[in-house]
Amino acid sequence: MLNIDYGKTITYSQQSNLMKNPLAIRAIAAANGKNNLWVVVPCHRVIGSNGSLTGYAGGIWRKKWLLDHEARVIGVGQTKLEL
Repeated sequence: MLNIDYGKTITYSQQSNLMKNPLAIRAIAAANGKNNLWVVVPCHRVIGSNGSLTGYAGGIWRKKWLLDHEARVIGVGQTKLEL
């Protein structure tokens, strides 16, 4: 998660492929969910394959706010997966 650029998002599937373990999507999602350092380790940048803002320990509203904030700060970004 530390390698996800500010203002960018990736899916859990993309994250599992980057980790060279495409079958570990659920384990990766569970590990992301246990992250206690929400902003330091940017788990809010990982979204569902359909672009949905899936679970976030700080609440979906906060995940959306963080992604929107990052997009505004850099003038680009996304809160949904671009297909």
